Amino acid sequence: MTSTADASGKRLPQRFSQPSILAFFFYGFAVLVVVWAANGSEWSFGELAAGIPALGDFLSRAWPPSFERFGSLSLALVETFQMAIIGTLAGAILALPLAILGARGLTGWRFLAWPSRTLVALFRTVPDLVWALIFVIAVGLGPFAGTLAIAIDTAGFCGRFFAEAMEDTDKGPADALRAQGVRRLDTVFCATIPAAIPAFITTSLFALEKSTRSSVILGLVGAGGIGLELKVSMDLFDYPRAATIILMIFVLVIAVEQVGSLVRSRILEGK
Repeated sequence: MTSTADASGKRLPQRFSQPSILAFFFYGFAVLVVVWAANGSEWSFGELAAGIPALGDFLSRAWPPSFERFGSLSLALVETFQMAIIGTLAGAILALPLAILGARGLTGWRFLAWPSRTLVALFRTVPDLVWALIFVIAVGLGPFAGTLAIAIDTAGFCGRFFAEAMEDTDKGPADALRAQGVRRLDTVFCATIPAAIPAFITTSLFALEKSTRSSVILGLVGAGGIGLELKVSMDLFDYPRAATIILMIFVLVIAVEQVGSLVRSRILEGK
């Protein structure tokens, strides 16, 4: 972008500069990729417009919500949140050693760095829904399978950001300890990790928000929580109860996000 000045010397708003030939071809290629993706995904504004009446019919049949089974639904919602809490905690604990081994320049154990980073990438790449299906086969239906899936997904999510947080810390304290003969691993626990704890907490809070949403979806494959109740309601065309479940999920997710945002702001103010 370039800026110009008028006759009085005042600075005018910035304008886009003429793209180079290479940039022009890149923009053209990007447009072709978007068109190709839209064609492959069968994107259609016509079908979207035609589906609006059906959506309106669903909303009219779902309103007002039914609170007939509010008690049992509340227990299922609590189970969903319990899955998110334990899964996030277990995943964050698992992520810490993987992050320590995978972070560059911390331990000096290069033969363990690549396997650790590969394992974190695998945890992060495979969707949590797939992990849930795997654990349903391993341990059976129920919230334990969903909790394990959340833990593995969280380990991948936190493992990457924990490693980056430790790599970005001030190297001065760790270098000073090593200059006094302290072992590398000891400097990690005495200098690097304490400096990265605020980042660990904020990342874990983001992971909890993510896990709360994920735990609802995992219930659709039998991994416990209120997602199973939602699936049954939709299968039985019990739209008023489905609307109640959706509203309850909405309230839970917003509450977790607000509490997480408050805690993160307090942490940032205390730095």
